[in-house]
Amino acid sequence: MADKNKKLPLIEQVPVKKPVKKGLLDFVKMKRNGVPAAWITAYDLPFAYAAEKAGVDMILVGDSGGMVQLGYATTNPVTMDEMIILAKSARRGAPNTFLIGDMPQGSYEPSERDAVLSALRFIKEAGCDAIKCEGGQRIIPKVKAMVDAGILVMGHLGLTPQSTASFGGYKVQGKSVKSFDKTMEDALALQKAGAYALLLEAMPSEPAEQIAKELSIPVYGIGAGTGIDGQLVIMHDLMGFYQAFRPWFAKCYIPEVVQEFADYLKNLPDVRRIGRDERKDGLLVLAEMAIAKYVADVRAKQFPGAEYSYPIKKEELAALAASKYWK
Repeated sequence: MADKNKKLPLIEQVPVKKPVKKGLLDFVKMKRNGVPAAWITAYDLPFAYAAEKAGVDMILVGDSGGMVQLGYATTNPVTMDEMIILAKSARRGAPNTFLIGDMPQGSYEPSERDAVLSALRFIKEAGCDAIKCEGGQRIIPKVKAMVDAGILVMGHLGLTPQSTASFGGYKVQGKSVKSFDKTMEDALALQKAGAYALLLEAMPSEPAEQIAKELSIPVYGIGAGTGIDGQLVIMHDLMGFYQAFRPWFAKCYIPEVVQEFADYLKNLPDVRRIGRDERKDGLLVLAEMAIAKYVADVRAKQFPGAEYSYPIKKEELAALAASKYWK
């Protein structure tokens, strides 16, 4: 007789029914109801498949794929053609998940026409539901043009990897009044231009939370603390699959599920048959377990927590109170 109190492994907790793709209204409702969205990057079929099975709300085909998949030292060399290939692969792996294409450097900055044509490639060729682009007031004409073309546009502020040279490298943003005010003004400008959501990168929790409260659109974070409307992580950080470096805010979930994965394999009546008939005997299962644990932690507001958030000194936080946007 089965033990009703026995906790199921994460692989068995994930619903087996076909997922229903979320849309813009769902994300607005989640913000209103205080339900954090959990999303992740993916650049290929197997990881996108595992992400969808694990129940993520969105998948970003990030230009970070140029580094973790294609081997570039930065995101800057990534081309639009390369991004389309990655996005097509991710879409095939996750046909029922909201998919966002990340506009690579050079695909939208030259003109409104370039921005619209590049964004439409994500929509028409790769089947993406939306696009993301970096920058604030300087790219507002491009954002308006894409929105006017009927494209859902997500903004990206804070540490914007494509333009790190303009603010002195990979540095935490929003810790000074000047930096916070600039980010808030850029955020308000993006919202006014029609952006449906905003991603903040590498900011302490307190200033990021102020921005999320000020905006009516969903505000998500990657390394921006817990006081926002959802979390993004890089798949290869979560899986421990990238050897070059790991950001302060990134958590590898493999150590948390590896024992569960071992127990799962041990309890299979016939590992070879399960592998042959269902393909549930290897790394795809481990990936699904890790992503499902991340999703559960985001929903419970246990990730990122203080351990995976950027600290801010008391005097820096006190100084931010001088901002006209601080409430």
